[in-house]
Amino acid sequence: MTEFTEKATEERDRGPRVVVGVDGSSGARAALRFALEDAARRGVPVDAVAAYRPPDVWMDFYAVDDLEVDRQRAAAVEKAEAFVADVRRELPGPAPESRVRAVMGAAAETLIRESAGADLLVVGSRGHGGFSSMLLGSVSMQCALHATCPVTVVHSPEASRHRLRLRREHAARTAPAAAD
Repeated sequence: MTEFTEKATEERDRGPRVVVGVDGSSGARAALRFALEDAARRGVPVDAVAAYRPPDVWMDFYAVDDLEVDRQRAAAVEKAEAFVADVRRELPGPAPESRVRAVMGAAAETLIRESAGADLLVVGSRGHGGFSSMLLGSVSMQCALHATCPVTVVHSPEASRHRLRLRREHAARTAPAAAD
């Protein structure tokens, strides 16, 4: 590939588009659906980005075989492509062009970098993180604070139901104490 071809490819990939983070969670499903519908209205493609991290056993990157890195990336792409295909089937109308990328790195950092120059970055409010009672996860918070393009944070129906259940449980625990 020549320098001109690389630059043309990069410019095409960095042109008008909607970027969405996908990790297989219910929040990512809601975000992807929103991104696909929004991109169809705008007439732009969707870049679905899956960030992946090397296994913790990789202590020394110089000792890691390129083949292992390629396998990790291929597995991340395959999983993301299946996820995108599944959500595309749910859409009522024609879906826009979509591309799937798997990028090694932390999710927030990767999404911020990959969304440079995009029309919109879409993320789910919650991913697979451990603090399920929080309204926003760390990735959605970091993207909202640091992305250079507009960011939409999408709450999934499951996240809304979970927060409602947590509020009810909290109210039930504190109601007897308030009556004293």
